[in-house]
Amino acid sequence: MNPVAIRLLNQQLIAPQFSTPTEVVSYMGAMQAQEYRMMRWAVAMRTRKPSFKAFKKAFDEGLIIRLHLMRGTWQLVSAEDYWSMIDLFAPKAIAVTKGWMSSNRITIPDEEPMRVRDILVRTAAGKRSVTKDDFVLALAEKGLKMDDHRLSYHIRMAEMAGILCSGDLLPLKATYALTSDKIKSSAKMDRDEALAYFTHKYFQSRQPATLEDFVWWSGLNISDCRRGIALLGNSIHIERWKGREYYLTEECRIRGFRKGKFLLIPPYDEYLISYKSRDIVLPPEHRHRAHNNSGIFQPIIAYDGKICGNWSPFKEDFQASFFEENFEPVDVSEAWQSYNSYRNK
Repeated sequence: MNPVAIRLLNQQLIAPQFSTPTEVVSYMGAMQAQEYRMMRWAVAMRTRKPSFKAFKKAFDEGLIIRLHLMRGTWQLVSAEDYWSMIDLFAPKAIAVTKGWMSSNRITIPDEEPMRVRDILVRTAAGKRSVTKDDFVLALAEKGLKMDDHRLSYHIRMAEMAGILCSGDLLPLKATYALTSDKIKSSAKMDRDEALAYFTHKYFQSRQPATLEDFVWWSGLNISDCRRGIALLGNSIHIERWKGREYYLTEECRIRGFRKGKFLLIPPYDEYLISYKSRDIVLPPEHRHRAHNNSGIFQPIIAYDGKICGNWSPFKEDFQASFFEENFEPVDVSEAWQSYNSYRNK
């Protein structure tokens, strides 16, 4: 088994199979969207013909949704999966968020959430998009003033309750809309059906991956993750590699890997953040170059799937530093041209 090549193929980073951003997000199940500008490149580099206009259109039309969900962090999900994901993942994510609030010594009185949520809903009602600044102004008009951190928790809770989701895509600033205005209702799955559905989505797009990787990514309890795998039956199997057990699905892609390819990977990308153990592609001695212990991830360069350097996505000229092999920035010119062409469209 070549786990690096298999991951590149099944993460759609080599020989992508999909033509639209919506197809990519649906296939991946959920994609980390912490960096507002770079989430677009994370999707684009997994499509056959990257298009900023296609991403914006899908986002504005509500086919792709950005919200706080799994692990209490920003995610991109497809509209078709939205309600099932809220039902399955939000209860644990809400508990995690309340834990963060407690550790940050933020106490919200019992009557405050409903009062604030009512103002948020009234502010967003009937509008395609509102910003956090709009919420601040509306709260102030009702005599409520709070710092940005506290307001963020209220917004996050409203997202995980299925009340707010993303509005239109702006260049630099997150927007919000009422979920009821943007996403159609859909038939609900029972818990086992949803668990099997999203377990399959995780392993089909991240394989080979371990049980511990799935627990980390999903934020669910280990018992739920074990049950999700069990529900897949014979469609998933175990392969052992270097003392670990990895799961692969019956439709695992193993053909199409091309050597000699550089990838300019955005921060918080699923190529790293999908896994608890990242040493398959990231040498432990260079881990600090990709992310720190506080969960801050950096833009990285991969060569044949192995992380070998860092790059600067917001500079006009290509800037890179390497910590593996004897690469030169000129080696990555093709990847930079692809990225530069995408962002300048």
